[in-house]
Amino acid sequence: MSALNKHQQTLAAIAALTATGNLPELKSALNDGLDAGLTINEIKESLVQLYAYCGFPRSLNGINTLMAVLEERKDRKITDPEGKEATVVKETNKYQSGKRNLQQLTGVEEKGPKTGANAFAPVIDVFLKEHLFADIFNRDVLSYRQREFVTIAALAAMPGVEPQLKAHLSMGKNTGITDTQLAELAGVIEINAGRTQANILRKLIDQPELPVVQADMMVRISEIEIVPEYLEEYKEILHQESSQSVKLEPGVISIFPMFQKENPTQFRLLEIYASGAAYQAHLQSAHFKHYKTTTLKMVKTLKLVDMTMLDPETVELIFEKLK
Repeated sequence: MSALNKHQQTLAAIAALTATGNLPELKSALNDGLDAGLTINEIKESLVQLYAYCGFPRSLNGINTLMAVLEERKDRKITDPEGKEATVVKETNKYQSGKRNLQQLTGVEEKGPKTGANAFAPVIDVFLKEHLFADIFNRDVLSYRQREFVTIAALAAMPGVEPQLKAHLSMGKNTGITDTQLAELAGVIEINAGRTQANILRKLIDQPELPVVQADMMVRISEIEIVPEYLEEYKEILHQESSQSVKLEPGVISIFPMFQKENPTQFRLLEIYASGAAYQAHLQSAHFKHYKTTTLKMVKTLKLVDMTMLDPETVELIFEKLK
C-alpha cells in the first residue's frame, strides 16, 4: 500500500516541475492532479506559495500553465471543482503571527538576539515572518502539512538548496509527514527531476542512495543521412528535439547531434539514456513524436547502433567536467 495518496503524489509532481521550470511535463501533472480530485484553489494556492521558494518567474509560469490547462479542460466539457476560498485573515501584528507560526513549525521557541542571515540582513527576517509565514501560511486553503509537503517537493527538485531542504524536512515531520512518505516522495522526485536530485533527499532522510549509472543504461549512436533539400530544416527540428529532451527529461543524459564536416548530410547522434525505462519514456514525449513525424520525409537512411560502455564509472566525470 502506498504511503502517498494520489493527491499527494500529483501535488509533489506539480511542485517539483514548477520549481524546475519543466512546463510541458507540468501540464501533464496538472491534468493528473485535477483528475485525481485536487481542487483548482488547492493547486493555485500551491503555485502561489512556490514563488517564495523558486521565484516569481517560475511561480507565474506555473499559474499561466494552470490557466491554459483549465481552458483546455473546459473546451473538453470537464468541470473542475473550485474548492474553498481562503478565509479573510484579520491580524494586527503580522510579524508576531509569522513568528508564532514558524515556532510551531520548527518546534523551537525563538529567543535572544538575531543570528546569521537574519542579523546580517534584518529585513529578510521581517519578510519571512510577515509575508511567508504570516500572509501565506495563515491562508487556510492548505494545511501546514500540505504546505510543507509542497515546499519539500520543490526544494528536493532544485539543486543547491540542501540546507533549506534539510530545515523543511524537520518542519514537515513536525506537521506529521512520515519517513515512509518522504521515501516515496524521493521516487516522485526521481521521475520528475532525476535520480541525482532524488538521492539528495534520500541522503537527508537516511535512505540508501541509488546508483546514478544504472545497470540498463542505454548508449546508442544513431547514423542518419538526410535528403539534401531538407538539410537546413532538419537541423532546426533536430536542434529543438535534442535540446528539449536533455532539458526536460531527467532520464535523457545525452542527445548530442553532430554532422560530418566534409559531408554535412551525414549526421551522428550520441544518445545516452539513464535506463531502458527512460528511453521508453522518451519515445512517448511530445517533442520526440513531433521530431519523428515531421522528419520522416527528410531521412534518407537511418541506422541505430547500440553500444556497450567499457568504463561506465567514468560517465559522471565526463559530464562533470563541462560544469
